[in-house]
Amino acid sequence: MQNNHLETTTTIRKALLTINITLAILWIYQGIIPKLLYRALDEQRLWQLNGIDEITMLILIQIAGYIEIIFGAFFLIFRQSKLIHYLNIFGMFGLAMMVFFTDSSYFSQAFNPFVMNVAMAVLSIVALQFLSEKSP
Repeated sequence: MQNNHLETTTTIRKALLTINITLAILWIYQGIIPKLLYRALDEQRLWQLNGIDEITMLILIQIAGYIEIIFGAFFLIFRQSKLIHYLNIFGMFGLAMMVFFTDSSYFSQAFNPFVMNVAMAVLSIVALQFLSEKSP
């Protein structure tokens, strides 16, 4: 009986680590590639649709990129934190709504905010379930 509990705990720990690493990679990638390295046109377009001038927009995209990198690193640093997963769920919902209300046509494209945001939010929901399971 105790051996099964130990195996379950080990499995939960490995699954949580996999989820945290995955979310870290996704957030860090999102911060580096489309924001800092390539300044993706879609990123710029969303800011412009919100009435932000070009210079301010470029600065805000850069700041957003650094924030995403830091947030991604938090998944590696605070691996047992429920708060980071709640923030992720809230952030995914909030960012999706921002894109939807700015230009809902993004949701009809092949690679769209709905797919990415739901997947990332669900990873955090599963992580929260595992974290609750581990609690005594």
